Amino acid sequence: MSGTVVFQPHGRSTEVEAGETLLEAARRAGVEIESTCGGELRCGRCRVVVLEGSEHLSPAEGEELELLRDAMDMRLACSARVQGGRVVVLVPEESRPEHTSRKELSPRRVEVEPAVRAVRVEVSPASLSDQRDDWSRVEEALRSLGIQAVPELEALRGLSDELRRGGWKLTLLLWGDRVIGAEAGEVTPLGVAVDFGTTTIAGYLVELTTGEVLAASSILNPQVRFGEDVLSRVSHAMGGDAQAKELAECAVLALGELVGELCEKAGRKPEHVGEMVVVGNTAMHHLLLNLPVAQLALSPYVPAVARGLAIRADELGVSGLPPASRVYLPPVQAGFVGSDCTSVLVALEPELGDGVQLIVDIGTNGEIVLGSRHRLLSASCATGPAFEGAQITHGMRAVKGAIEGVRIDPETLEPRLRVIGGVVPKGICGSGIIEAVAEMLRAGILTPSGAFSREAEERSPRVRRGRDGYEYVLASGGDTHVAVTQKDVRAIQLAKAALYTGCKLLMRRYPVERVDRIILAGAFGSYISREAALMIGMLPECHPERVVQAGNAAGDGARIMLVNRSSRELAERLAREVEYVELTAEEGFQEEFMNAMHFPHAVDELPTAKRLLGWD
Repeated sequence: MSGTVVFQPHGRSTEVEAGETLLEAARRAGVEIESTCGGELRCGRCRVVVLEGSEHLSPAEGEELELLRDAMDMRLACSARVQGGRVVVLVPEESRPEHTSRKELSPRRVEVEPAVRAVRVEVSPASLSDQRDDWSRVEEALRSLGIQAVPELEALRGLSDELRRGGWKLTLLLWGDRVIGAEAGEVTPLGVAVDFGTTTIAGYLVELTTGEVLAASSILNPQVRFGEDVLSRVSHAMGGDAQAKELAECAVLALGELVGELCEKAGRKPEHVGEMVVVGNTAMHHLLLNLPVAQLALSPYVPAVARGLAIRADELGVSGLPPASRVYLPPVQAGFVGSDCTSVLVALEPELGDGVQLIVDIGTNGEIVLGSRHRLLSASCATGPAFEGAQITHGMRAVKGAIEGVRIDPETLEPRLRVIGGVVPKGICGSGIIEAVAEMLRAGILTPSGAFSREAEERSPRVRRGRDGYEYVLASGGDTHVAVTQKDVRAIQLAKAALYTGCKLLMRRYPVERVDRIILAGAFGSYISREAALMIGMLPECHPERVVQAGNAAGDGARIMLVNRSSRELAERLAREVEYVELTAEEGFQEEFMNAMHFPHAVDELPTAKRLLGWD
């Protein structure tokens, strides 16, 4: 028996088979519902209000009731199954993925040598005395300029009309030696650099003749509705060809949407985009291309392909781009260390000297590179989505209303908050939760084990027993309640321990006892407090002034490879030369991880962290 589900306020409806969940129906209808656990009935974020047809849904019970005990008038979309009939649900604002990005690029100038160029030609008109075909005339004009080129079918289809419309003058768009477009008027070739992140897809429209960034934009990676962490999506794709295709299609659609948005912002034509460079971790790379991912989830975690790929836009299915334009995906390294890490190295390669540096790209999938111009090691660590604000009781992305900074008076235990947009806080984002935990530790609210201090409970009413144990209330009153709970602290401990352990094991393998500099890459790394990260033991020993924030280095590297095709050879070399280390196979991994669970660490001295905490 089939049924119908209508989603408000979107006004979208879809047919469903009996037994399908509201979350599955939403995915088919293209309605995004927050689901950080990927529909595994763990996070409780996919809340909806049933406006009509509740009798056509399976009853709420067990885990769902437990997760909804503060909102019994709602249902969880991942649990409620349609049993037929017509169901109308409202997706409330708090269940809709809200998104912003601060993935700025560096102002670094790059030598312009793109794979795509525009060539202006003029040919002799056809006549009864000269009946050569149109392409032969164009080919002759190109040869006179010293250019040997082969036409793509799509370029030939428009060539004759454009040639006559331009009075036998024509601009050709070339990718390497392939003619991918033809237009009567003057054309400035464009390219798009994309950082295809697990949570955020950031894009940059670039003028290829100058290297200038004309527009920047970002969208939420629509794959988040299948789970915010990489492994949830890999697991979904392993469910069968249809599910893998579903993930690939929504990723490709997102790229088309991003191109359209960028061109609209800059007032340029999408048909002038000759190439797109896309970087991402290995899972994002494979899911976009609909490559098998089962082997990524099993030791020895081998990619289906590692070298760089150049694919026609129509073959990949990216709408809005000229069919014969190319999508270039730089080489991935190994395991979950992908082309985004390679791209970071391309961007930072000029800064690699004789000193040993630690490059950390903090995200749902943390990537670490350690070394110098002489030798580089890389690794991936499953930090999870806690640093992105997920798996946090009142966590949210870095959007308006998110607490992004916290200071706590050590005497009164009263907080001072910095909220994005300067509005009443709705929740706390990744940079905010890191500072909150660091400040709670410094103020004595937390002990080194991560437990709440009984003394702090006696000193301030903000430290209290909540529904799930102790919590520290950051903001309350009216409809506002934002707190850091014991569960949140444990999530941060797990994430920071994974990152620190990765750094420590790479340093042991190198071997080196202390690094000369730490570079934080990525949007999250650009906005967290360096001091807070050191205080909680997320990073190895380093003076705060030696911790630098590099912005979106992955996006920078993508832009560099877009503007300068020679840098792709550098990417291939770096990807081959970096020594990948599988952390879980390293001796002492479990012991190091458990020691790193303490604040700032159970064994390692970390004098800078202790000084910042006031423990020295």
